[in-house]
Amino acid sequence: RVYPAYSKGEGLIKLMSLFDNYFKRLYQRTMEQAYGSAQSAIVDAMQNGGKILDCGCSRGHMYDQLSSSVDIARDNYYGVEWNTALVKKCNEKGIRATQHDLNHALPYADEMFRCVFALSVLEHLLFSCRFMRESARVLEKGGTLVLLTPNISTLFTIVQLITGKMPSSGPHPDSLLLLENQNTIKVSNPDLVSDVESDRPEHRHLIIYSFRVLKTYLKLLGFTDIQGYGFGLYPFPNFMQALLENIDPYHCHQMVFIAKK
Repeated sequence: RVYPAYSKGEGLIKLMSLFDNYFKRLYQRTMEQAYGSAQSAIVDAMQNGGKILDCGCSRGHMYDQLSSSVDIARDNYYGVEWNTALVKKCNEKGIRATQHDLNHALPYADEMFRCVFALSVLEHLLFSCRFMRESARVLEKGGTLVLLTPNISTLFTIVQLITGKMPSSGPHPDSLLLLENQNTIKVSNPDLVSDVESDRPEHRHLIIYSFRVLKTYLKLLGFTDIQGYGFGLYPFPNFMQALLENIDPYHCHQMVFIAKK
């Protein structure tokens, strides 16, 4: 009987492919749930009107999604984005977007907004604590801050550190060569081009908070009624995630915080 040639190398490649696909499915479900939770919180905050500030508004896609769930006057929807080309796209939609670096003081008056949100933004800022202080300043009394950001204290990160690797979620070094040779699992959109070596990296993670530390800082800023949620407790399968996320949000991959001023 003749068996087909099959090397250990081919078997390892197939095993790694299955491993990558498994985590990509976990990641996809994690991000869908996290963004859905954050969007629901924003919609709830906007039920009674008021001005809203979209931090890192990109091309205005969150306005498109939110306006399908709640009536938002364009004059009440403000955006901040550092990329001038994307600011122009927002302005063409009628969104009041401003080119600005979120590492610096927000260009708005005190207590101007009913809701401020930053989804997948905090991890890209060098002065993220300053940004949260500024968010508190421009929020009106009773206003809502909504944050979505990765969590550094995940079980997956702990395993990576034990094996001598750096966390997949960041902080990331400014070397594509180093990232590639770390064999970091890439679970984001395959079309996403890494820009870690550019002067103004858009996708590089600089500072990553843990669930407990981020909640503590929001309390120190004077926020009340702080609700924190975790999404994606890796490496457990998707059918177990909803239960495990409620039991242990502290070690999930993504965090959503909803805080009242």
